[in-house]
Amino acid sequence: MAALFLFFTFVLLFKNMIDTQSIFHIKNDAQFRDLALKVFKFQFENNRTYRSFCDLLYKHPSDVKTIADIPFLPIQFFKTRDVLSSTAPIETTFTSSGTTGNTTSRHLVTDLNLYKESFSKGFEHFYGNIKDYVVLALLPSYLEREGSSLIYMVDALIKASEQPESGFYLNNLSELQKQLTRLDAEGKKVLLIGVSFALLDLVEAHQFRLKNTIVMETGGMKGRRKEMIRAELHQELKRGFGVEHIHSEYGMTELLSQAYSNGNGIFECPPWMKVLTRDTEDPLTLNTQQKAGGINIIDLANIYSCAFIATQDLGRIHADGTFEVIGRFDHSDIRGCNLLAL
Repeated sequence: MAALFLFFTFVLLFKNMIDTQSIFHIKNDAQFRDLALKVFKFQFENNRTYRSFCDLLYKHPSDVKTIADIPFLPIQFFKTRDVLSSTAPIETTFTSSGTTGNTTSRHLVTDLNLYKESFSKGFEHFYGNIKDYVVLALLPSYLEREGSSLIYMVDALIKASEQPESGFYLNNLSELQKQLTRLDAEGKKVLLIGVSFALLDLVEAHQFRLKNTIVMETGGMKGRRKEMIRAELHQELKRGFGVEHIHSEYGMTELLSQAYSNGNGIFECPPWMKVLTRDTEDPLTLNTQQKAGGINIIDLANIYSCAFIATQDLGRIHADGTFEVIGRFDHSDIRGCNLLAL
């Protein structure tokens, strides 16, 4: 009898398992929808925090037929609860930077390989082979603390580039200026990724005329400078680096995937990530029109935490599925990865 019970338990667990590789092989909207619904059911059954939230809303898998029916967990839960859909050992904990005195978010990660695959395939999707780039990182505020998912990602990209010149820079702006100028003049493809205030510090100290470099900002003044709207920031950076476009990365502690912009603050998601907006007056209702609203994110790489998150960012979705971040809710904490409202 005990053996029979164990057999049926195994069958049930196997039935509820999701092949994580299928996440990175989504080809169309129908495949995304089907997998999102499977992930919802899996997390409803395996994530106590998310299950409790769904129960409060009287949302059961039998009620969820479309993506619009899926409840999105408020991102604040990552500050107060363990958001887990797995019983596997926790391999690492990513934490948000936050501000002094504020509670930071914690993303408990049970499968680091899933994160590596997500950011590696995501970068390749938009920019090609990382081995084609020298990666220069100017992320002082992130380097100065522990638990940054951005540092983990960039460090892995630096190593994967296999370029001896790739590396991090802290306050040594003169050394970075010399390296960047030399590499660009030699015709090497360079990715310069930096936090906004540090990139501004660099162009105030040194002027560039770059031809082979992608300049990518990750947002955030981190209290080092007054906040700027994205258009103003990009104008300053374009002038200082002598480039036509400033690229951007949109990510956060609570996600394992990133969206990227190749200019003008218009972001695009990889196939396993989707951004929607919710009504600012009714947080449980998704916008059906292309109007501004609170940003909801589906990140299927978050299979072992929560894939359905209601952020505190405000955004607008375009007809082609791209989106822009236009600000934050007034009552929310200021996060380092976002700019003030336009």
